[in-house]
Amino acid sequence: MSNTQSPLKSIPNFRDAGAFVNNETGQRRVKTGLLYRGARPDEATYHDRQKLVDEYHLKTIIDLRTKTEHIEQAQKRDAKIKASAAVPQSNDDVAEPLKIPGVTYREINFNGSSFSRMLVSKLSWREFFKLVGLMAAGHRKDAIKILAPHMEEMGLVGLATESLDVCTSEVKTVFDVLAKEENWPVLVHCTQGKDRTGLVVMLLLFLLDVDIAAIEKDYLLSGPELEAEKPERMKEIASIGLSEQFASCPPGVVTTVHAHLEEKYGGVEAYLLSVGVTKEQIASIKRTLHGDV
Repeated sequence: MSNTQSPLKSIPNFRDAGAFVNNETGQRRVKTGLLYRGARPDEATYHDRQKLVDEYHLKTIIDLRTKTEHIEQAQKRDAKIKASAAVPQSNDDVAEPLKIPGVTYREINFNGSSFSRMLVSKLSWREFFKLVGLMAAGHRKDAIKILAPHMEEMGLVGLATESLDVCTSEVKTVFDVLAKEENWPVLVHCTQGKDRTGLVVMLLLFLLDVDIAAIEKDYLLSGPELEAEKPERMKEIASIGLSEQFASCPPGVVTTVHAHLEEKYGGVEAYLLSVGVTKEQIASIKRTLHGDV
């Protein structure tokens, strides 16, 4: 990371993933100033938005959130704007457009149709018809509660490996973006910036042969980074029937994901090839991100 870059405080869980693992390993295996990860940048201050462009030279934001998450975030922003109307002074942060001018946004619902079908396949017929009825009536949160017990049973570790197996078109779409050199530097994010974001970052760091222990530390760092917003996050998670585990970063996720890729696919490169990422794209990403080793 360039020394001219000042830290961003208004984007939760934000960091340069390459700089973090390089520091942990004492090796410059990943080029810095290219791969950023974090939670949603929607509430970033006006000044931090400017820094992303002027200091971090950000070109692309990959947003992995679902439609429901986008709706909820829009409602929060609308409430913030209405509240600011009562304040007599101007408010750059509220007035600033949600999307940062000059940055390309790629919205890729990582938990898309394939992920939904995987969860639905675990339902009984009774649960399935109840789910369909709730969705048709527009009760999205109540519908998700039908799926919650099955998500709880799988846990974050199970959901991570299942996601890799079923979200193949989403993984390919993400890597189609990453394979183009002109799209870098990139910020990958979801709502918390730990699970879906974590999977994408893991795949990239596995690809660069980064030490597994350093990747694990990068994943686990999201726990303390998100601690300040955990109480509010717990309310949101409870509203869809999920427990505290979905606001945590359990140890073992990285090692389990890595073992899954090795055992089922023969490694990360073989996995990426199986989902449609080409050898040329893999080589391009390596050229872009590989540091001096």
